[in-house]
This record gives sequence, structure tokens and C-alpha cells, in this order.
Amino acid sequence: MLTALYRTRVTHMRRAPVRHYFEQRGYSWYVDLDDLPTLPRWLQPFARFEAIDHLSPTGTDDDSLRARVDHYLAGHGIALPGGTVTALLQARVLGYVFNPLTVFWCHDAQGVLRHVIAEVHNTYGGRHAYLLPPTGGRPAAVKKALYVSPFNDVDGYYLVRVPKPGVALDMTISLHRENKPAFVATMQGVRRKPSTLNILRLQLSSPLAPLSGAMWIRIQGITLWARRVPVVPRTPSVERERVDQL
Repeated sequence: MLTALYRTRVTHMRRAPVRHYFEQRGYSWYVDLDDLPTLPRWLQPFARFEAIDHLSPTGTDDDSLRARVDHYLAGHGIALPGGTVTALLQARVLGYVFNPLTVFWCHDAQGVLRHVIAEVHNTYGGRHAYLLPPTGGRPAAVKKALYVSPFNDVDGYYLVRVPKPGVALDMTISLHRENKPAFVATMQGVRRKPSTLNILRLQLSSPLAPLSGAMWIRIQGITLWARRVPVVPRTPSVERERVDQL
């Protein structure tokens, strides 16, 4: 079983139109979608992995998370029969989940990394998946396509650097306009074994991590509003792809 926990430190740096910085501690799971971890019954409420939290439904009887990845790739003319798909994501904790960023690393049958999917979620229940090449430690550029923040329009492009996690986790996403970074987010972490003890430690150090993460982002939004940062209205035409949470 390929499963690991990462104790994470997430930072957000807004550079325009005002400078604003915050950071938060949490944790993420790194899993094999064909071999998701099975926890003791009493721990399961603190770590559940649900297909409905990611990507689009397959429209078939098999609507597992792995099937949704294959369905997404097929929509882009890609097939990876027999290949492993690993993911960095947050699990549901007591029924609640918030994944600002989920990353899927898609390999062929020989174990070679062929494609990366970076799925961005906003606090309104919308999400959009970006298909990226396997650039390793170098960033890949992709046009922004989802309304994420009420203080950022759906324009510009992202530079996404999401190398596969190892002993350490180190990812960066920056939003650029006019070839200048307007916003930079990082996620760094240290790998831990998914032992019962480590899971309990993370629950104590970051209780209800998905809920606290979503709340913290909203608090930062209130702070920006108080600083009179212009608000960009959210309209159906702004969110080019939306999948309602079920």
C-alpha cells in the first residue's frame, strides 16, 4: 500500500492590489487510488475518501475516484491502462471536506509519470481540473479558468509546480497577470507514516482541519474586504466549470 501523511504548512501571499500574507498548518494524505487506506472503524470518521469530492461523475455504474480520473483523461483523448494514479488530497473529517488543491499523478503501466491533474476547489462548491505535463520541479503554465476568490477575476495564468512528494513535499502555484505574480501559494510538508498514532497526533494538532481551513480563508477574505480591496462579482459566466457538492 502506498500511503503517507504530510504535516503541511500552507502560505498565501497576495502582491496586488495590496500586499497580504497568511499561513496555516494542516495535513494531507498521499494515496494510491487503486489501494485507498482502510482505517480501523473507530478512526474512519476522521478520514474518509469519497469520489463525489473530486472531478466529474462518470455516468456509469463504476463511479469510483479512480474511475473519475480515467473518465477525465478519456475526455482529453488519454488512456493509461494498468497505470498507477497517486493523489495528494484532504480526506473528509466528520463528514466535512475542503480541498483547495488536489493533485493526481498519472503513470503508465511501466510506472512512468505521463500526466498531472491539478484540481482547484473554491469555497462556493465549484471546482476545475487542469491537465498538466509532468514537468518535475519546473512550473507548467495554464490559463486560469475558475473563479476562486472574490478579489481576483478569472483572468491571467497560473504557474504550477507540483513535483511528486517524497520525503518532503514542496509545491507552488502562482497567479500571473501581465507577466507579474499577483498571488503566490505554497505547500510544504514532511512525510509521516500513516500510523494510528500519527493520525491521532494530527487530529489533536489540527482538529477539523478541512473546516478550519475553509473558515480561515473566509476570515482572510473579510480582512481584504475591510482593507477596501475591490470585489469581483461572481456570475455563472465566470465559473466556466462548476460541479455541485453532493
